[in-house]
Amino acid sequence: MRGGRGPRQRVRTARNRSASSTRWLERQLNDPYVRRARAENYRSRAAYKLLEIDERFGVLKGVTAVIDLGIAPGGWSQVVRRRMPQAKVVGIDLLPTDPIEGVEILQMDFMDDEAPEKLKAALGGPADLVLSDMAANTVGHPQTDHLRTMGLVEAGLEFAKEVLRPGGAYVAKVLAGGADNNLVAELKRHFTAVKHAKPPASRKDSSEWYVIAQGFKGELPKT
Repeated sequence: MRGGRGPRQRVRTARNRSASSTRWLERQLNDPYVRRARAENYRSRAAYKLLEIDERFGVLKGVTAVIDLGIAPGGWSQVVRRRMPQAKVVGIDLLPTDPIEGVEILQMDFMDDEAPEKLKAALGGPADLVLSDMAANTVGHPQTDHLRTMGLVEAGLEFAKEVLRPGGAYVAKVLAGGADNNLVAELKRHFTAVKHAKPPASRKDSSEWYVIAQGFKGELPKT
């Protein structure tokens, strides 16, 4: 899925606007996915990342119950509702998120001890799919940023293992290089297929990738 290109727009440097802010604004104005999101009434260009992941891996096929970790501003849940309008969707984010028809939204930190049980209660049963577009706030130190984001991916995985039905899937944002070896090994213990992907809608200069784990095996016997 590609966005169409139009004539490039340039932004004049305004008073009280930094050069970096001007570059960001210019990139937004010239981003075909941003224009397409506006035209198709998606809240963010991130919607196309999930659409492209679904086109390649079929993660939304047949889903009836979905949890969206890091839902704000809501683009991924919009995709789920449009593709699978009968699906029950529960999202969580520390940031406020405008209501989405058919989506229950919890405004709280996913890392709060109470968050997993509140999500389970809101969903009311097992999930077919756990989505995580969460990313830690960056500090500019690549190793630290990677560790912080991997911590969120691991927390999302632990939650997914508790809430997914057998055959379910977990999709999570990771950084350049993908999930580390230990995390990949843990994913492979619990899922029949584990792949990495960088959807075309993810900017080329972005360090983000996604891990797609499908075919949840259910609880493994204690060893």
